[in-house]
Amino acid sequence: MTKENITPTGNELFFPDNEFIVSKTDLKGKITYTNLLFETMSGYSRDELLGQPHNLIRHPDMPHCIFKLFWDTLQQQKEIFAYVLNMHRSGDHYWVLAHVVPTFDHMGNHVGYHSSRRSPDKQVVQKMQAYYRDLSSIEQSHSNLKQGTQAALDSFTNILNQEKVSYGEYIFSMNVAA
Repeated sequence: MTKENITPTGNELFFPDNEFIVSKTDLKGKITYTNLLFETMSGYSRDELLGQPHNLIRHPDMPHCIFKLFWDTLQQQKEIFAYVLNMHRSGDHYWVLAHVVPTFDHMGNHVGYHSSRRSPDKQVVQKMQAYYRDLSSIEQSHSNLKQGTQAALDSFTNILNQEKVSYGEYIFSMNVAA
């Protein structure tokens, strides 16, 4: 299956606060497992999802630099938390607070990633929307996507350094401040 050309509708979807969207991927980000809530929120069946790149559900308004940070962190075999804007097959969207960890086989070999996503605080989402618009604007101000992504990531890193917080501390401070 190839990624469909989907136009965002602007309609937001929600899922219960006490439920988790779960997926697993291989080292390249291809989906190896989904739970029913993942399938429901994405609009794809399990058969359609398995073997597909996880970015199948990436919303075009999600800054590339956040995913670069994701992959840079995960490839160091570290966990990461992030607010992510995903897109349903219909073009509707939904926000998640994602927690992604590397997974290992019984021999200790790094074999993939496990992602659990919960419904985020709506006040935090409002803050993230504004911040993500700024990061996307930085990315789009460059003619080269790779340079724009790095410039936005550098901008974000500078803010973290000025505030003397790690990325994880920043993400968790969003919940406290909400």
